[in-house]
Order: sequence, then C-alpha cells, then structure tokens
Amino acid sequence: MITRIFILLCLGGLFLTMPVYSQLERRLESASQEVDLTFHAPRQINLFTVEPLDKGTLHFAIMHTFGEVDSGVRDLFGIDNGANIQFSLEYGLTDKFSLGMGRQSRDKVYTLYGRYHLLTQTQDNRMPLSLSVMGGAAMNSSDYSFLIMGEPSFSERTSYAIQWMVARKFSNKISLQLSPMAAYFIDPNPIFFIEGDQNLYTALGISGKYKLTGKTSLTAQWIGNLNNNLRNNLGLGVDLEAGGHVFQLYLVTSPFLNETYLLAGGNGVPGEQFRLGFNVNRVFGYSR
Repeated sequence: MITRIFILLCLGGLFLTMPVYSQLERRLESASQEVDLTFHAPRQINLFTVEPLDKGTLHFAIMHTFGEVDSGVRDLFGIDNGANIQFSLEYGLTDKFSLGMGRQSRDKVYTLYGRYHLLTQTQDNRMPLSLSVMGGAAMNSSDYSFLIMGEPSFSERTSYAIQWMVARKFSNKISLQLSPMAAYFIDPNPIFFIEGDQNLYTALGISGKYKLTGKTSLTAQWIGNLNNNLRNNLGLGVDLEAGGHVFQLYLVTSPFLNETYLLAGGNGVPGEQFRLGFNVNRVFGYSR
C-alpha cells in the first residue's frame, strides 16, 4: 500500500496542472518577461534545477565522482580509485515537460524520470519564484547470481524518487533553490551499495549559485536527511560555460549520482572525506 501511494505521489507531481511557458535561450528581456538562466544547466552538482528544456532539445550529461581525496598523492587524491559514472539523456517534449533516462555505473542502476515546470519567475515579480518537479523510477541491474538465497527479483531491485525544486533568482549574481526530496526502496537489501536499511528516505536539499563572471559561477549544495541518521551531503563547486558546454567541477561527500542512491547511500565527513567530481552538460537544439 505504501509503495502504491508513493508511486502515485511521484506520478501526480509530474502531471498536475501545467500552465507554464519556459525557456533556456538568452533573449531580450522586459519587465513582464520570465526570468531565464536561474542556473547554468538542468543539473547542478547532484541536484536537478528549475532550468527547463525547450521543446525538441536534448540534454546530454556526463557525471563522474572519484575516490576520497584524503587517499593521498599515491592515488592522486582519489582519482585512481572509487570512480562512479552516470550518463543521462533528457528530451524536451514541450517547453515545460521533459523525459530522461540515465545509467549509474555503481550497482549498474538504470533510471527513467520526468521533469515538469509548473511556475516560472517573472522579472516584475508577479511570480516571485520558479517551481518544478521531478519524478523517477530506478532499477538495480547488477549480477547477484552468487547469492546463496537467490537473486533479488525485478521488483526488489526497484526504487522511486521525487524532487521538488523551488528557486528564485535574486539578482544577476545570486540564485537559490530549495529541494524537498524523497526516495523509496522496495527492498533496501544490504547487498546493494547503500548504507540505509529503511524503505523511505526524506531530505531537504539547498543549493545556490554566485556568478563571478558572465560564464563562471561558484556553486554549493547541502542535502540534509530528515528521517534517518545517515551523514548529510555537502558539495562545493564551480560552473564554467565554454563552447556550448557547461562544465561543473566540485568537491562532494557522496559517491552516488542516482537520485534514490543519493539519499540512501553514504556520505563522507565534510572537509575530511571529500571526493572530486565533475559534470559535463550539453544541450542540443534545432531551429524552429
């Protein structure tokens, strides 16, 4: 029953009333226009953002974390070990709704997700913030044939996530976002690469951007757990726009990139067990 309610919550968040027009392109602005480029890309460090995709555009992202930097110079501060990689593709079906899929190398997790943009901040503050929602389902495809009790079933390998994004661009330099989040595992099996042992995980993400130049920003995120004793997630980084790409370099406490594992997985001690990570974002479009 809990599983059905959670799945309906995810789907309902995606298909609520849809009265919004959004854009990523830089355009001439007026007082009545919607605010654009609250963030540099649809993703920032680990979290989704309120940045939409135009209809017919494709967002390709490569996300990568390494081992802990305190492993020392012999392991080149974690680059030699502990790597986790995720590739994702997200396509704009309309100017406000997009579907995506991704694969995380750790536990070989496949994810299907959708994002919908409900509200967009306007420059005259008639709408003071932007509001988006993401809902997704994930499946662990690792080989567990070595288990004496048998492999987990397809259902036991699945997990679900929802993330709300509430953001405001305060100025050309400062943007902030709150991200209430939840993840649900059908079976939080200890054999999976997660530290939690419960079905439902809730958290509140806080992320921000401070623009240094027209194409460079400092970024930060904090994902605080609300219903468990796992360590919280901390990330500090920099975004760089170059040649149509958005490169994101950061230090983060979590090795995970998938939305459900991000909440149920472990985090290192901030300042002691950071991991070097990077994202490469590219949006492919067409001329209408």
